[in-house]
Amino acid sequence: MERDVIIKIMRKNKIKHLGLAAVLCILLCVLLTGCKSSTNHTGLAKYSIVCTTFAQYDWIREILGAHSDNFELTYLLEKGGDLHSYQPTAESMARISSADLFVYVGGESDEWVEEALKGAVNQEMCVVNLIDTLGDRVWEEEVVEGMQAHEEHSDGETEYDEHIWLSLRNAAHLTDALSEKIGQLDAENAAYYAENAKAYIQELHALDDAYVDVVSKAQHNTLLFGDRFPFRYMTEDYGIDYYAAFAGCSTETDASFETITFLSGKADELELHTILAIEGSDQRIAEIIRQNTRSQNQEILTMNSLQSVTAKEIEGGFTYLGAMQDNLEVLKKALF
Repeated sequence: MERDVIIKIMRKNKIKHLGLAAVLCILLCVLLTGCKSSTNHTGLAKYSIVCTTFAQYDWIREILGAHSDNFELTYLLEKGGDLHSYQPTAESMARISSADLFVYVGGESDEWVEEALKGAVNQEMCVVNLIDTLGDRVWEEEVVEGMQAHEEHSDGETEYDEHIWLSLRNAAHLTDALSEKIGQLDAENAAYYAENAKAYIQELHALDDAYVDVVSKAQHNTLLFGDRFPFRYMTEDYGIDYYAAFAGCSTETDASFETITFLSGKADELELHTILAIEGSDQRIAEIIRQNTRSQNQEILTMNSLQSVTAKEIEGGFTYLGAMQDNLEVLKKALF
């Protein structure tokens, strides 16, 4: 049955990374080894945790602390792929299938998850949908004045903004929820995980307070993005206004004349001295906006939305808290 499900998922998602023989080998290994498929240096069984995005992966690293050897923690987007275009490989599907804990965002980009879970070998897997966990803390994606709207959905379903991790308050709430799940998985060390989560949440609250302080003293209260805008959760937390070329989940790459004209006009009207872009951007649209302002001297700055963090960056010490601290420094420049 698992073989048929995986093949079905591969066809639906156009997965061509591995041949059928390789897929069957992976499935055979999963079936033979069961739910706890690897051991640490002491010979004790590891628990398997699979995460889709960096933020949740990093929160869990903080929770596990010195007991990380008891876990096999997998970050699926470690090659830097974008959440919105990610399609799992057969190897990733097999990892998910045998996981003890699977954590994913739960937005429109994760539609593939339902099919993946149908073929799960571990029927006792704990699955955490972060959007469901946040409940009424989740915002719908919005189109603000001047923004180039992307295609509406014909099914009429509400489209939620998936970039939930860009709120430090959401991060604190989710860290607490994840520590509880991990404590249920490894009950013997549950108190340890709870303490780690508590300490990390205190760090998140401290950085949140720093954001509040910066915004309360700011000369401006508006951000202007010549790019996609995945930072709605941040702006909602601190009451910051914004304008942008595209919504956070948009796949658009070319801004219309009307969008450019509107944004450059807003930069002039509000006397903004910065135009923002997100990591990985070629900043082309931001530059065109600048060229169409009166002064043409705005500084183009980059904020990190943590959507495509690579394994190499993680090895170099990249962390969620560090990135959010860097974003605060950019915010200081943009609002003063």
